[in-house]
Amino acid sequence: MAIEVRAASVFDDVAAVLGPKRPDANVCFCLSYRLTSSKENLSLRGPARGERVRQLCAQDPAPGVIAYDGDEPVGWAAVHPRADTSFATNRRIPHLDDLDVWSLWCVRVRPGHRKQGISHHLIAGAVAFAREHGAPIVEAYPVDNRGEKVDLTMAYVGTRAAFERAGFEKAADTTSVLNGFPRVLMRIDLR
Repeated sequence: MAIEVRAASVFDDVAAVLGPKRPDANVCFCLSYRLTSSKENLSLRGPARGERVRQLCAQDPAPGVIAYDGDEPVGWAAVHPRADTSFATNRRIPHLDDLDVWSLWCVRVRPGHRKQGISHHLIAGAVAFAREHGAPIVEAYPVDNRGEKVDLTMAYVGTRAAFERAGFEKAADTTSVLNGFPRVLMRIDLR
């Protein structure tokens, strides 16, 4: 298995990892944090969510990265300038400075491909993507689960340990809690 991580510019590949089984289903499609307006996020229903993601995939920079095993898309990581996400105004996640940091908020591996280290490739690939686009710092907001099991539906934020293995350091506590675990603000400095 040779995993390659590339910009998420092919909508069909993003949909293969994040999209619903039924086109009319209201799945996140990783828009909840990506859109700066909760009004827009709530207004997008069914196929409109996919069409919004299609638009984002056509932009530069792309909305994240996709991990491929050969030609098969097997994972996704959302990474983008914080200013273009809801983290720009999130009161539970502190702003430490005025740098143009990038946020990495979602890591998802397709069923059938989990527990193979793909999330580690995704985090590294997201950091490399942000670096290529001039990011001075990448932030992540994982749970500090202290080794306890995290419910699969809430595991998308990652764990503190996974980000530490990728070279991130805890920069601050947050007031955000997910699945009963506190989230921490972690950073990797790319300067």
